[in-house]
Amino acid sequence: MPAVEIPQALLADCHVLGDLSTGALLLNRNAALPWFILVPETRLFDVLDLPHDHRDAVLADCARVSDFIKNVLGYDKVNFAGLGNVVPQMHLHIIGRREGDACWPQPVWGNLPAGEPYERQQLVEWQDGLAKMAGLSPAPL
Repeated sequence: MPAVEIPQALLADCHVLGDLSTGALLLNRNAALPWFILVPETRLFDVLDLPHDHRDAVLADCARVSDFIKNVLGYDKVNFAGLGNVVPQMHLHIIGRREGDACWPQPVWGNLPAGEPYERQQLVEWQDGLAKMAGLSPAPL
């Protein structure tokens, strides 16, 4: 698959973890919550506009990341959204949530307090786990 061009606004806020079958997987730098972003390989803006097979593949990648959040990281809720109001390129948010987290019960947008950054070792461990569970091809950190 060709490399996805990731918008600078996302690169400023995220670590690039690597590639899944349908696009690049990012992780928000704020370690207060596991906030993953999938940037699918497409020129379309909205996930619902993707051809059926491509949409199914993108959603399957998102579901594998959700499984990682729930089964490995221990979160009981995953928020999923594709907004694109600030960054128009299609990108899908997959966010681990649980009662008492940094902005519970509010949405993360505009409510996430500044948090500590991820340690490199944690990023490597998550890359390894996502490689096993979701087929991630890790990027250099």
